[in-house]
Amino acid sequence: MTITATTKLTEKQTTSIARNGRMPLLLQITTMAWRSLVTTFRIPAAIIPGIIISVFFLFVYTGSLGNASNFLPGLAGKSYLAFILPVSIVSSALSGAGVAGQAIVRDIENGYFDKLLLTPISRAALLLGPMIAGAITLGLQTIIVLGVGILLGLQSATGIGGMLVVVGLALVLGVGFSGFTVSIALRSGSAAATQGGSFLFFPLTFLTATFVPVALLSGWIKTAAIYNPITYILEAMRSVLLDGWQPEILARGLASALVLGIVLFIFALVSLRARTARR
Repeated sequence: MTITATTKLTEKQTTSIARNGRMPLLLQITTMAWRSLVTTFRIPAAIIPGIIISVFFLFVYTGSLGNASNFLPGLAGKSYLAFILPVSIVSSALSGAGVAGQAIVRDIENGYFDKLLLTPISRAALLLGPMIAGAITLGLQTIIVLGVGILLGLQSATGIGGMLVVVGLALVLGVGFSGFTVSIALRSGSAAATQGGSFLFFPLTFLTATFVPVALLSGWIKTAAIYNPITYILEAMRSVLLDGWQPEILARGLASALVLGIVLFIFALVSLRARTARR
């Protein structure tokens, strides 16, 4: 199998390919992820708008609600910037996810995806490569948002370690969101439909504890927030920035991100099978 990419093979990997007639699964995944990243970064316009929007939201939220923590139970004396910053990160996830779907659409439009289907490449690698590339894109966007937050005065209760946890959660979340846009790309083969599909997740960022803690919500929106996995991911990010290390909250946030990623990866696999069945 030949895949155009700037990934060098070790002697052990070359021997394995010669013996088995195919790349090891991990190498297939990393090769596809690297190819998606190279393709994406050749088009800066696919990434920069998401970063600008996230930073813009951070400035607006902080400027208009910066003093809200003084009046909100549970936030008194704490930084509202640290509370609201994870919302900007989740907003970035939408653009990062779109990058993965658009990479699939480009391959479908130029016929390269059909050529890949004729090779012995694993179907999981075909999907995980772009999904991981989307997650890495979100990770880079998260680092930029955190950098802007630091310039605005952000102080993490857990130091650098807590910020790394935030980036890690963003990476896992990015895999899940990317799985959804990859699914839309496979089912539609349309750049417009894929771009529109990525914003189906946009309501999830508001049907949660976006501006106030969950305890202050009421009625149907509180019910929606309780069942929304984004709620627990936001809580995990906020806990390390505001309160310190809280293993139970972190475990709940990580579990929510993992479940979201697994469910949407399965959705992507089903979408791939549906596409190959039509050929």
